[in-house]
Amino acid sequence: MDDVMPEPQDTRAGADEDAAFEPAAPAPMGVPLTPTGHPGVDALLGRLSDADHLPADGHLEVYEDVHRGLRSELTSLDAVRPGPTPGPGPTPPTSSYNHRS
Repeated sequence: MDDVMPEPQDTRAGADEDAAFEPAAPAPMGVPLTPTGHPGVDALLGRLSDADHLPADGHLEVYEDVHRGLRSELTSLDAVRPGPTPGPGPTPPTSSYNHRS
């Protein structure tokens, strides 16, 4: 007598549907971007729209790139920037009452 074990079957509802599942195509999220007035920041925020055309597993690279750029922009605000060199100060006014004749 041969002991033949039956093949296990997936009894979950929709098991056949899982095998045929196709993820949705990338689509823009439609989040409006308001300009900040800082060209570097605005360019980085604009780069976020690149993720709209990528599958979800490609979003991380874009987000990390934008995050690095924003950190760099913020760090640059703390950098000491050389300002104009002060020239000689104003000459003090002379008073005529110190002169004797």
